[in-house]
Amino acid sequence: MRILVTGAAGFIGSHYVRTLLEGRLPGAEHAHVTALDLLTYAGDRAALPAAHPRMHFVHGDVADARLLASLLPGHDAVVHFAAETHVDRSIAGGAEFVRTNVLGTQVLLEAVRGAGVGRMVHVSTDEVYGSIAAGAWDEERPPAPNSPYAASKAASDLLALAFWRTHGTSVSVTRCSNNYGPGQHPEKLIPRFTTGLLAGEPVPLYGDGLNVREWLHVDDHCRAVHLVLTRGAGGEVYNIGGGTELTNREVAARLAALCGADPAAIRPAADRPGHDRRYALDDAKIRRTLGYRPRVPFETGLAATVAWYRDHPHRWRSADGAVPARTREASRARR
Repeated sequence: MRILVTGAAGFIGSHYVRTLLEGRLPGAEHAHVTALDLLTYAGDRAALPAAHPRMHFVHGDVADARLLASLLPGHDAVVHFAAETHVDRSIAGGAEFVRTNVLGTQVLLEAVRGAGVGRMVHVSTDEVYGSIAAGAWDEERPPAPNSPYAASKAASDLLALAFWRTHGTSVSVTRCSNNYGPGQHPEKLIPRFTTGLLAGEPVPLYGDGLNVREWLHVDDHCRAVHLVLTRGAGGEVYNIGGGTELTNREVAARLAALCGADPAAIRPAADRPGHDRRYALDDAKIRRTLGYRPRVPFETGLAATVAWYRDHPHRWRSADGAVPARTREASRARR
Protein backbone atom coordinates (compact mmCIF):
# COMPACT_ATOMS: atom_id res chain seq x y z
CA MET A 1 0.00 0.00 0.00
CA ARG A 2 1.33 3.46 -0.95
CA ILE A 3 -0.16 6.49 0.80
CA LEU A 4 0.52 10.15 0.05
CA VAL A 5 0.10 12.30 3.18
CA THR A 6 -0.16 16.06 2.69
CA GLY A 7 0.77 18.38 5.55
CA ALA A 8 2.92 15.51 6.77
CA ALA A 9 5.24 17.66 8.91
CA GLY A 10 2.39 19.36 10.75
CA PHE A 11 1.15 18.33 14.16
CA ILE A 12 -1.56 15.84 13.14
CA GLY A 13 0.00 14.80 9.82
CA SER A 14 3.33 13.91 11.41
CA HIS A 15 1.60 11.91 14.12
CA TYR A 16 -0.32 9.99 11.47
CA VAL A 17 2.86 9.29 9.48
CA ARG A 18 4.78 8.10 12.55
CA THR A 19 1.88 5.87 13.56
CA LEU A 20 1.83 4.35 10.07
CA LEU A 21 5.57 3.73 10.08
CA GLU A 22 5.37 2.13 13.51
CA GLY A 23 2.87 -0.39 12.10
CA ARG A 24 0.12 0.63 14.53
CA LEU A 25 -2.67 1.13 12.01
CA PRO A 26 -4.50 -2.05 10.90
CA GLY A 27 -4.15 -2.92 7.25
CA ALA A 28 -1.22 -0.56 6.72
CA GLU A 29 1.50 -2.20 8.79
CA HIS A 30 3.84 -2.24 5.79
CA ALA A 31 2.60 0.86 4.01
CA HIS A 32 4.99 3.10 2.10
CA VAL A 33 4.45 6.79 2.76
CA THR A 34 5.12 9.83 0.62
CA ALA A 35 5.24 12.71 3.11
CA LEU A 36 4.52 16.04 1.41
CA ASP A 37 4.91 19.34 3.26
CA LEU A 38 5.77 22.94 2.35
CA LEU A 39 7.46 23.45 5.76
CA THR A 40 5.78 26.74 6.56
CA TYR A 41 6.07 28.10 10.13
CA ALA A 42 3.81 25.30 11.46
CA GLY A 43 5.63 22.44 9.69
CA ASP A 44 8.57 20.79 11.46
CA ARG A 45 10.79 18.36 9.57
CA ALA A 46 12.06 17.13 12.95
CA ALA A 47 8.57 15.77 13.67
CA LEU A 48 9.22 13.06 11.06
CA PRO A 49 11.97 10.43 10.98
CA ALA A 50 15.20 11.75 9.50
CA ALA A 51 15.22 8.64 7.33
CA HIS A 52 13.00 5.58 7.06
CA PRO A 53 12.97 2.80 4.44
CA ARG A 54 9.20 3.19 3.97
CA MET A 55 9.03 6.99 3.91
CA HIS A 56 9.95 9.46 1.19
CA PHE A 57 9.82 13.11 2.23
CA VAL A 58 8.99 15.74 -0.40
CA HIS A 59 9.34 19.45 0.30
CA GLY A 60 6.56 20.90 -1.80
CA ASP A 61 3.27 22.73 -2.12
CA VAL A 62 -0.11 20.99 -2.24
CA ALA A 63 -1.20 23.66 -4.73
CA ASP A 64 1.59 22.74 -7.18
CA ALA A 65 -0.27 20.81 -9.90
CA ARG A 66 2.89 19.80 -11.75
CA LEU A 67 4.49 18.38 -8.60
CA LEU A 68 1.36 16.41 -7.70
CA ALA A 69 1.09 15.02 -11.21
CA SER A 70 4.62 13.64 -10.85
CA LEU A 71 4.08 12.26 -7.32
CA LEU A 72 0.64 10.65 -7.34
CA PRO A 73 0.87 7.88 -9.97
CA GLY A 74 1.27 4.54 -8.24
CA HIS A 75 -0.29 5.63 -4.95
CA ASP A 76 -3.29 3.78 -3.55
CA ALA A 77 -4.57 6.52 -1.27
CA VAL A 78 -4.20 10.13 -0.17
CA VAL A 79 -4.76 11.56 3.32
CA HIS A 80 -5.07 15.33 3.06
CA PHE A 81 -4.07 17.18 6.24
CA ALA A 82 -2.37 20.19 4.59
CA ALA A 83 -4.09 23.42 5.63
CA GLU A 84 -3.66 26.81 7.18
CA THR A 85 -5.47 26.37 10.49
CA HIS A 86 -4.99 29.25 12.92
CA VAL A 87 -8.13 31.36 13.37
CA ASP A 88 -6.33 34.52 14.52
CA ARG A 89 -4.08 34.47 11.47
CA SER A 90 -7.11 34.11 9.21
CA ILE A 91 -8.72 37.13 10.83
CA ALA A 92 -5.55 39.16 10.27
CA GLY A 93 -5.48 38.10 6.60
CA GLY A 94 -7.34 35.32 4.81
CA ALA A 95 -5.54 35.12 1.46
CA GLU A 96 -3.21 32.25 2.40
CA PHE A 97 -6.15 30.32 3.85
CA VAL A 98 -8.06 30.54 0.58
CA ARG A 99 -4.97 29.65 -1.44
CA THR A 100 -3.95 26.61 0.60
CA ASN A 101 -7.25 25.33 1.91
CA VAL A 102 -9.46 25.95 -1.11
CA LEU A 103 -7.17 26.12 -4.15
CA GLY A 104 -4.78 23.52 -2.72
CA THR A 105 -7.63 21.08 -2.16
CA GLN A 106 -9.00 21.66 -5.66
CA VAL A 107 -5.56 21.07 -7.22
CA LEU A 108 -5.11 17.92 -5.16
CA LEU A 109 -8.54 16.57 -6.11
CA GLU A 110 -7.81 17.13 -9.80
CA ALA A 111 -4.47 15.35 -9.44
CA VAL A 112 -6.04 12.42 -7.58
CA ARG A 113 -8.61 12.05 -10.34
CA GLY A 114 -5.98 12.36 -13.08
CA ALA A 115 -3.70 9.75 -11.50
CA GLY A 116 -6.53 7.32 -10.80
CA VAL A 117 -5.84 7.15 -7.06
CA GLY A 118 -8.43 4.86 -5.55
CA ARG A 119 -9.11 6.50 -2.18
CA MET A 120 -8.82 9.87 -0.43
CA VAL A 121 -9.66 11.32 2.98
CA HIS A 122 -10.05 15.08 3.30
CA VAL A 123 -9.44 16.12 6.91
CA SER A 124 -11.58 19.03 8.11
CA THR A 125 -12.85 20.59 11.34
CA ASP A 126 -15.94 21.03 13.48
CA GLU A 127 -15.55 24.79 13.00
CA VAL A 128 -17.27 24.57 9.61
CA TYR A 129 -20.58 24.10 11.46
CA GLY A 130 -20.34 27.45 13.28
CA SER A 131 -21.51 27.79 16.88
CA ILE A 132 -24.21 25.79 18.66
CA ALA A 133 -25.85 26.83 21.94
CA ALA A 134 -27.15 23.38 22.94
CA GLY A 135 -27.07 19.84 21.62
CA ALA A 136 -24.56 18.65 19.02
CA TRP A 137 -24.11 18.74 15.26
CA ASP A 138 -24.50 15.60 13.21
CA GLU A 139 -23.20 15.27 9.66
CA GLU A 140 -26.47 16.54 8.15
CA ARG A 141 -25.95 20.01 9.65
CA PRO A 142 -25.21 22.49 6.82
CA PRO A 143 -21.93 24.42 7.14
CA ALA A 144 -22.31 27.86 8.75
CA PRO A 145 -18.71 29.05 9.30
CA ASN A 146 -17.97 32.23 11.25
CA SER A 147 -14.24 32.81 10.64
CA PRO A 148 -12.24 33.08 7.41
CA TYR A 149 -10.42 29.88 8.43
CA ALA A 150 -13.66 27.95 8.94
CA ALA A 151 -15.10 29.34 5.70
CA SER A 152 -12.05 28.16 3.74
CA LYS A 153 -12.36 24.68 5.24
CA ALA A 154 -16.10 24.55 4.51
CA ALA A 155 -15.37 25.45 0.89
CA SER A 156 -12.78 22.69 0.62
CA ASP A 157 -15.21 20.18 2.14
CA LEU A 158 -17.80 21.06 -0.47
CA LEU A 159 -15.24 20.72 -3.26
CA ALA A 160 -14.34 17.24 -2.05
CA LEU A 161 -17.98 16.16 -1.91
CA ALA A 162 -18.61 17.68 -5.34
CA PHE A 163 -15.78 15.58 -6.81
CA TRP A 164 -17.51 12.49 -5.43
CA ARG A 165 -20.82 13.46 -6.98
CA THR A 166 -19.46 14.75 -10.29
CA HIS A 167 -16.47 12.51 -10.98
CA GLY A 168 -16.99 9.54 -8.67
CA THR A 169 -13.75 10.29 -6.79
CA SER A 170 -13.79 8.08 -3.70
CA VAL A 171 -13.22 10.83 -1.16
CA SER A 172 -14.56 11.04 2.40
CA VAL A 173 -14.56 14.11 4.65
CA THR A 174 -13.74 13.97 8.37
CA ARG A 175 -14.62 16.78 10.80
CA CYS A 176 -12.87 16.59 14.14
CA SER A 177 -13.16 18.42 17.44
CA ASN A 178 -10.20 20.30 19.00
CA ASN A 179 -6.99 18.26 18.82
CA TYR A 180 -4.26 18.24 21.45
CA GLY A 181 -1.17 16.21 22.22
CA PRO A 182 2.64 16.30 22.22
CA GLY A 183 4.35 18.38 19.55
CA GLN A 184 1.55 20.78 18.66
CA HIS A 185 2.62 24.25 17.52
CA PRO A 186 2.56 26.74 20.43
CA GLU A 187 0.01 28.99 18.73
CA LYS A 188 -2.85 26.66 19.73
CA LEU A 189 -4.61 26.91 23.10
CA ILE A 190 -3.18 23.99 25.08
CA PRO A 191 0.47 24.31 23.96
CA ARG A 192 0.27 28.13 24.11
CA PHE A 193 -0.85 28.06 27.73
CA THR A 194 1.50 25.20 28.62
CA THR A 195 4.63 26.79 27.17
CA GLY A 196 3.80 30.20 28.63
CA LEU A 197 3.08 28.84 32.10
CA LEU A 198 6.21 26.67 32.08
CA ALA A 199 8.23 29.73 31.08
CA GLY A 200 6.74 31.75 33.94
CA GLU A 201 4.90 34.14 31.63
CA PRO A 202 1.32 35.41 31.81
CA VAL A 203 -1.04 33.81 29.30
CA PRO A 204 -4.11 35.50 27.76
CA LEU A 205 -7.62 34.04 27.95
CA TYR A 206 -10.14 35.46 25.48
CA GLY A 207 -13.25 37.17 26.80
CA ASP A 208 -14.88 35.54 29.82
CA GLY A 209 -13.19 32.19 29.09
CA LEU A 210 -16.52 30.37 28.92
CA ASN A 211 -16.26 29.33 25.27
CA VAL A 212 -16.82 25.57 25.18
CA ARG A 213 -14.76 23.10 23.17
CA GLU A 214 -14.65 19.31 22.88
CA TRP A 215 -11.15 17.83 23.12
CA LEU A 216 -9.71 14.97 21.06
CA HIS A 217 -6.27 13.43 21.53
CA VAL A 218 -4.24 13.35 18.32
CA ASP A 219 -3.76 9.58 18.60
CA ASP A 220 -7.51 8.98 18.67
CA HIS A 221 -7.95 11.36 15.74
CA CYS A 222 -5.38 9.54 13.61
CA ARG A 223 -6.95 6.15 14.35
CA ALA A 224 -10.32 7.53 13.30
CA VAL A 225 -8.95 9.04 10.08
CA HIS A 226 -7.40 5.70 9.20
CA LEU A 227 -10.67 3.89 9.89
CA VAL A 228 -12.36 6.24 7.43
CA LEU A 229 -9.59 5.67 4.88
CA THR A 230 -9.81 1.89 5.03
CA ARG A 231 -13.47 1.29 5.86
CA GLY A 232 -15.34 4.51 5.17
CA ALA A 233 -17.54 5.23 2.17
CA GLY A 234 -16.90 7.72 -0.62
CA GLY A 235 -19.05 10.85 -0.51
CA GLU A 236 -19.66 10.55 3.23
CA VAL A 237 -18.85 12.97 6.07
CA TYR A 238 -17.70 11.55 9.42
CA ASN A 239 -17.62 13.57 12.64
CA ILE A 240 -14.79 12.61 15.02
CA GLY A 241 -15.37 13.60 18.63
CA GLY A 242 -13.31 13.24 21.76
CA GLY A 243 -16.13 13.20 24.29
CA THR A 244 -14.66 15.75 26.74
CA GLU A 245 -16.43 19.12 26.72
CA LEU A 246 -14.86 21.93 28.76
CA THR A 247 -14.76 25.71 28.86
CA ASN A 248 -11.48 27.37 27.95
CA ARG A 249 -11.33 28.63 31.54
CA GLU A 250 -11.53 25.07 32.86
CA VAL A 251 -8.76 23.92 30.52
CA ALA A 252 -6.58 26.86 31.55
CA ALA A 253 -7.06 26.04 35.25
CA ARG A 254 -6.08 22.41 34.69
CA LEU A 255 -2.98 23.48 32.79
CA ALA A 256 -1.94 25.88 35.56
CA ALA A 257 -2.19 23.05 38.07
CA LEU A 258 -0.21 20.62 35.88
CA CYS A 259 2.47 23.26 35.23
CA GLY A 260 2.71 24.19 38.91
CA ALA A 261 1.88 27.78 37.96
CA ASP A 262 -0.01 30.52 39.77
CA PRO A 263 -3.56 30.69 38.36
CA ALA A 264 -3.16 34.48 38.44
CA ALA A 265 -0.85 34.06 35.42
CA ILE A 266 -4.01 33.48 33.37
CA ARG A 267 -4.98 37.01 32.31
CA PRO A 268 -8.22 38.13 30.62
CA ALA A 269 -7.81 39.48 27.08
CA ALA A 270 -10.09 41.23 24.62
CA ASP A 271 -12.26 38.70 22.86
CA ARG A 272 -11.63 37.58 19.29
CA PRO A 273 -13.95 39.00 16.59
CA GLY A 274 -16.71 36.52 15.73
CA HIS A 275 -15.57 34.11 18.46
CA ASP A 276 -17.70 30.94 18.34
CA ARG A 277 -19.25 30.24 21.73
CA ARG A 278 -19.58 26.47 21.64
CA TYR A 279 -18.65 23.53 19.41
CA ALA A 280 -20.12 20.06 19.98
CA LEU A 281 -20.07 17.03 17.67
CA ASP A 282 -22.44 14.11 17.43
CA ASP A 283 -20.10 11.32 16.30
CA ALA A 284 -22.62 8.46 16.54
CA LYS A 285 -22.17 7.73 12.83
CA ILE A 286 -18.47 6.80 12.96
CA ARG A 287 -19.01 4.89 16.19
CA ARG A 288 -21.92 2.93 14.73
CA THR A 289 -20.58 2.24 11.24
CA LEU A 290 -16.82 1.97 11.77
CA GLY A 291 -16.51 1.03 15.44
CA TYR A 292 -14.59 4.14 16.49
CA ARG A 293 -14.13 4.90 20.19
CA PRO A 294 -11.69 7.42 21.70
CA ARG A 295 -9.18 5.64 23.92
CA VAL A 296 -7.17 8.42 25.58
CA PRO A 297 -8.86 9.90 28.68
CA PHE A 298 -8.49 13.68 28.68
CA GLU A 299 -6.85 13.80 32.12
CA THR A 300 -4.23 11.25 31.06
CA GLY A 301 -3.61 12.83 27.68
CA LEU A 302 -3.35 16.35 29.08
CA ALA A 303 -0.86 15.34 31.76
CA ALA A 304 1.28 13.53 29.18
CA THR A 305 1.11 16.54 26.87
CA VAL A 306 2.31 18.94 29.58
CA ALA A 307 5.09 16.49 30.46
CA TRP A 308 6.22 16.43 26.82
CA TYR A 309 6.55 20.22 26.67
CA ARG A 310 8.38 20.22 30.01
CA ASP A 311 10.79 17.54 28.73
CA HIS A 312 11.33 19.05 25.26
CA PRO A 313 12.02 22.76 25.78
CA HIS A 314 14.29 22.82 22.71
CA ARG A 315 11.21 22.25 20.56
CA TRP A 316 9.50 25.47 21.64
CA ARG A 317 11.99 27.80 23.33
CA SER A 318 14.28 30.22 21.52
CA ALA A 319 18.04 30.18 22.05
CA ASP A 320 17.77 32.61 25.00
CA GLY A 321 15.19 30.42 26.73
CA ALA A 322 12.13 32.55 25.96
CA VAL A 323 8.93 31.60 24.19
CA PRO A 324 9.48 32.90 20.62
CA ALA A 325 8.04 36.39 20.14
CA ARG A 326 6.17 35.44 16.95
CA THR A 327 4.31 32.78 18.90
CA ARG A 328 3.32 35.20 21.67
CA GLU A 329 2.20 37.87 19.23
CA ALA A 330 0.37 35.64 16.75
CA SER A 331 -1.40 33.29 19.06
CA ARG A 332 -3.11 34.28 22.26
CA ALA A 333 -5.44 31.28 22.45
CA ARG A 334 -6.69 29.58 19.34
CA ARG A 335 -10.24 28.72 20.29
